[in-house]
Amino acid sequence: MRTLLKIVLVLVVIVLVAAAAGVTYVFARYPDVPAPESVTVQSSPEKMARGEYLSKHVTGCLVCHAERDFTKFSGPVIESSLGRGGDSFGDPDTAVKVLFSTNITPRAIGAWTDGELIRAFTAGVDKDGDALFPIMPYRKYAKLSREDVEAIVVYIRSLKPLDYTAPPRELGMPLPLVVRTIPKAASFRPIPPVADRVAYGEYIVNAASCGSCHTPIDDQGQPVPGMDFAGGFELKMPGGAVVRSANITPDADTGIGTWSEQQFVEKFKAFENAPQRVLTTAEQRENTVMPWTSAAGMTREDLSAVYAYLRTVKPVVNRVAKH
Repeated sequence: MRTLLKIVLVLVVIVLVAAAAGVTYVFARYPDVPAPESVTVQSSPEKMARGEYLSKHVTGCLVCHAERDFTKFSGPVIESSLGRGGDSFGDPDTAVKVLFSTNITPRAIGAWTDGELIRAFTAGVDKDGDALFPIMPYRKYAKLSREDVEAIVVYIRSLKPLDYTAPPRELGMPLPLVVRTIPKAASFRPIPPVADRVAYGEYIVNAASCGSCHTPIDDQGQPVPGMDFAGGFELKMPGGAVVRSANITPDADTGIGTWSEQQFVEKFKAFENAPQRVLTTAEQRENTVMPWTSAAGMTREDLSAVYAYLRTVKPVVNRVAKH
């Protein structure tokens, strides 16, 4: 019996030592991305305007890194909170226990270099070398053009400084290790010609991370193969209700296959500058996480290109119940 106990203890020690060595290796080896560039982004009126357009209406920087008023349709961004952060993505009942968007105003990132901002935005590693949680779609932003990334940096630098420090994130094991292995170097690409509507539309769809919310995931948090843009991704409303994203593939019965380009564009533009009344309690229960009021600011040209690209994706039969 004593011999068996000794063997068990030795095995336990071996397992613990191996586990500790593995954890040490992951923390030493990852995240595996280059050091931030030594670069200073030059501002211009054109870059400022482009950065504002992208941040507010396309890439969603100022949707996630702000407060939203869900007493109104689609939770419009509260203008006074632009860049402040504080939007919650955590759930105590999951492995992502605590996760808040961070402050990206100059109050928080004023000491960051432009190279550090670019690396965080496109490679997922912050000033201190820590990996960002991939709900921040840096893997999508890694495929933007260099010009667009610099434009966003210029605009973010111009935000009003706001005081806020997000609570430290809390992740259940093994997520702290997994998150460190995900970042990789950016792979910038040129903006396709606007005349090539499908290629340009794919660029905008990637920038807007449409697929991230409109593709269902499995119990490991991975996109379900063959279900790109088919909807069904579950999102939790502030009050706890769960809503599901729509199928935006060109399937005629369960997607947007019967929509005309004009219908698609007008669906967004209907919310541009629309009055924002306070919803009734019943209406708030039927609200949506989709930031229609922000996305409505996209140009008609860009929305038309998004439509053109979505017409080329594989039609998927997937009838989604919103609730």
